[in-house]
Amino acid sequence: MINFIRTDHINICVAPEDLEAARIFYADVLGLQPAQRPDHVFDTPGYWFLIGGIELHIGVEKPVGLTFRHTAFEVGNLAEARRYLETNGVTICEEPVIEGRDRFTFLDPFGNRMELLEYTC
Repeated sequence: MINFIRTDHINICVAPEDLEAARIFYADVLGLQPAQRPDHVFDTPGYWFLIGGIELHIGVEKPVGLTFRHTAFEVGNLAEARRYLETNGVTICEEPVIEGRDRFTFLDPFGNRMELLEYTC
């Protein structure tokens, strides 16, 4: 079983040429507060915002192939969740390390990318 705690963040993507327009829209039009993004972890630019107790991550990608769009869920026991998913034939994808978080992603049977994470501090 997986002990879901809450939705942690939602990641949306825009075309690279639209990133600044997206930042302006979410910050100035919607009034979202910027959040600290560990830029050194990512190969592409983006922005993070706070929205209703969770984070909204905006990244860039061309709309082809494997997507970075995903929803992330905080769980109570990441190792147990991993074992449970692997036992059920789900392939786990390792992700770059972000300080203070253990995490991994997987694709559901329909191609939707999901992230499970556990805070370590």
